[in-house]
Parts: sequence; structure tokens; C-alpha cells
Amino acid sequence: MSTALTHIETEKQLVPEIRFKEFEGEWAKKKLGDVSDFLDGRRKPIKSGDRAKMKGEFPYYGASGIIDYVNNYIFDEELILLGEDGENIVSRNSPLAFRVSGKCWINNHAHVIVPKEGIDIDFLTHNLERINYLIYNTGTAQPKLNQAVCRSIPSYFGGYPEQQKIASFLAAVDEKIQQLTKKKALLEDYKKGVMQQLFSGQLRFKDENGKDYPDWEEKRLGEVLTIGSGRDHKHLESGDIPVFGTGGYMRSVNKKLYSDETVFIGRKGTIDKPFYFDGDFWTVDTLFYTHKFKNVLPKFIYAIFQQVNWKLHNEASGVPSLSKSTI
Repeated sequence: MSTALTHIETEKQLVPEIRFKEFEGEWAKKKLGDVSDFLDGRRKPIKSGDRAKMKGEFPYYGASGIIDYVNNYIFDEELILLGEDGENIVSRNSPLAFRVSGKCWINNHAHVIVPKEGIDIDFLTHNLERINYLIYNTGTAQPKLNQAVCRSIPSYFGGYPEQQKIASFLAAVDEKIQQLTKKKALLEDYKKGVMQQLFSGQLRFKDENGKDYPDWEEKRLGEVLTIGSGRDHKHLESGDIPVFGTGGYMRSVNKKLYSDETVFIGRKGTIDKPFYFDGDFWTVDTLFYTHKFKNVLPKFIYAIFQQVNWKLHNEASGVPSLSKSTI
């Protein structure tokens, strides 16, 4: 089951493509200003120096969430905050629309929205989360969503019970995502702990007969692999072979620089994010690749590379750099 956030619209009717089976009938297309009130006039920014004197228990919100805690409040109700300006409109690293409740203070970088009667606040919040605000940007040097434009943003609304059902469904999905995100973080921490024990020799596996494997040998990386240099790719035509840089995939070209398992490591720029690849590839000159492995598995090298604090081996004062000889 999915949600009714996409629609088939004709001159005669407006109905969701997919919806919960107990609901029927048309939805209405309405502007944000028709379904909500803006309380922007009650916002009030606090200078950082004044906030230092106002430390307290009430959250002080900006466009991206809680900035501080102060000893007084302006609002005490269920609200939706919608970022008015700032880089978060472009990057979307944080939710542009989010719900708040209770006593709080809000600065002038977030629109303050209250749904009108017949509009579920969670449903409206989800609607605002999915909108591409770049098409409504009114700023030049800095992204901005002015109130007049926000009021004109259109969306679709069914009856109140259907809004509640959809909001409840999406809340359950969000909760599941949070649980999986937490589980992922715990597994990553567990993996780090196990890797530290494995590579320090505190934890050892045994062979199929239950016997210890031979003792480990200490070797320099240059004894077990060769480091290859990337090359310029601008002269190459488009194709199906990926080109990688320190930030990952860049484009696809018609020729390969190398083909096999490899572990990439940055030569210049991002030097502490190694990654593994298997197949045809091209790499630019800011990214080294490894090959000609001698009695060692590439994926084992990848595990070793993840254990190294590459920033300690930085050879430049400006942009971080590594050399083949250092590696």
C-alpha cells in the first residue's frame, strides 16, 4: 500500500492513483494559503549574545531545527515550521518542513504555519516535506522562500479521515526508518570494534580443523600491492565504463584504465575515504588505485585501508595530499 500523493487530474475529477480502499471520491487542489494561517508576525530573533543570558528550558527554533534553549517562549501550540531562507533550501540535508509542539521561541528564518479546520497537521507536514522548493526560490545570492510565494504553493487534499489515515501510515514508515537507521549505526559500531580486535590479534579465527592459523607477518603495503595513478578523462568519449574521483563516480566513458578488483585511495583532496571496486574503470589523477596484489585479497586490503588514519599521513599544509611512497 502506498499513499495518495500522486494524482490523475482531469477537467472533471481529481482522484488519487493509489489510495486506501475504504476511501473514494475526489480530492481538492488547494493553495497553502487556503488551508493554513501564517503566524510569521509573532516571530522574533534573539541575538547570540542575548541568548547567552537567556539560557533555559524552552527550545529556540530556526530554519533547520533547535538552535538553543531559552528561558521564555512566544508560541505554545501545534505548529509547522517551514524554512524561509538558508542553504538547507538547496542541500536538503535537514527537513525543510517539520512539526513542533509546546512552548517554544522561533526566529525569523522559518515560516510559522497553523493548519485550518479540516486539515490534519501531520498530513500537511508530509505534503510540505515532499515539495521541490527550488522552483519557488525567490532569492539571488541566498535561497529564500517569501511568504507570498509559499501561500501560492498548490497541493492535494482529501477528506479529514483520509488525511489522518495517510499521516498515520507515513508516521509508521518514518518510525521503521528510524529503527533501521539506529540498527545500522549499532552494527557499524560493532563492526569497528570487531575489526580493531581482528587487526590487533586479540581475536583470531581457526581453520576448518579447529587449529590456529599461522602467525601474521608484518609487511609494508608496497610489498603486497602496486599503486596506480589516475589520468585525465576529458578526451574520452561517453560509454559504459565508470570514471571515479575522490568523491566517487563522475561519468562513464568508452575506455578503461584498468580492469579487476581494486581499492581506491585519494591522492589529493579526500584522502581518508578508500573504497572497493571490481570491474572495468578509469580513475582521475587525484585518485590512486591498487593492483598486482601479492598473496593478499583486495577486500582484505580494503579492510586494512579502513583501519589507517590517513589524515596523519597528510603531506600538505593546504589541500590534503598523499604520495605513493608514503602509502
